[in-house]
Amino acid sequence: MEEVVRRLVHASTSVVPLSYVFVDAVTWPRLQAFLVVAMVVATGLEAVRIAVGLDWWIFRRLTREYEEDNPAGYFLGAVGMTAVAIAFPPTTASLVPGPGPSPVAVPAMLMLTVADPVSGLLGSGDLEGVKQGWVLLATFGVATLLAVPFVPSMVAVAGGVAATFADGVKPVVRGHVVDDNLSIPVLSAVVMFVVATALGI
Repeated sequence: MEEVVRRLVHASTSVVPLSYVFVDAVTWPRLQAFLVVAMVVATGLEAVRIAVGLDWWIFRRLTREYEEDNPAGYFLGAVGMTAVAIAFPPTTASLVPGPGPSPVAVPAMLMLTVADPVSGLLGSGDLEGVKQGWVLLATFGVATLLAVPFVPSMVAVAGGVAATFADGVKPVVRGHVVDDNLSIPVLSAVVMFVVATALGI
């Protein structure tokens, strides 16, 4: 049950990129400012939690055992979303891609907030290794479909592949697992931007 709650909380953060799409008052600069503030607050909370051992009930419910002495997933997700929001501002709020560089930030965020929790519910809780093939395929399908309304199909497929790789493969660097909450939005946004630029879209 706790895992389901974690995934639902994770998915609820979709309101951040979707607010830009559907709420006229939410401009991209305002969204960027919100994410920066959220990341600063999260940085403070994580610093206190790790250094002092803050034992709030919400941390006990929403963090995993391996995160006790490492940055939590919510924090890394905030970092990833903030990074793509600043690095890849969209050129239009429309669901239909406009002229100029493709608006890759929004689908990259949705790949984190929707495709990742779906993958987590379908797959195992292993921290390392590669997920099962059918889970990777499902993740790819969800991630790609999330991107289709925002970018051309070839770019969406490239983003889906990148998000699936980031989600399904858990490399370990010096004993630390590279958390997909950080890698999914960053890698998918970079790949979509590169492919769109290469294709002149």
